[in-house]
This record gives sequence, C-alpha cells and structure tokens, in this order.
Amino acid sequence: MQNNSEHARLSDKILDALKLAIEQEDVMIAEALNHAMELSMTRNTGGGEFIERREYPQEVENAMIRLRSLKS
Repeated sequence: MQNNSEHARLSDKILDALKLAIEQEDVMIAEALNHAMELSMTRNTGGGEFIERREYPQEVENAMIRLRSLKS
C-alpha cells in the first residue's frame, strides 16, 4: 500500500505551511513560503522569456489575499 504523501505535490505542502504562517501572523516566513510556492508551481514550465499565464487555484489566491492583508 502506498503512502498518500508519495503523490502529494510540493506546492500543496508549502501551501499548508503558508496558511499556518499566516494564522500565526508571521509575515517574514509567510513571504518566504509564498515565494517557494510560486517557484514550485512554475518550475520546468518555460524558458527565460516565459510568462506565467495560468491562474492559481482559489485556495492559493485566498492565501495570497490573506498575506497581503496581513502585510498592510
């Protein structure tokens, strides 16, 4: 029997940590996790001139909104 974590995406794990950092109001860690999440979601998706055109899932958008409001 395979462990569910073997099929989890790195971005999902980072999103969970990002949500926790936001709940704890740790802006510095949340910003670092947000950057790591963006990197994990867009790696291997284009060359030097690549422009990300896909939309983030709603759960990710919600976390980004919460992070922006925490920073202000």
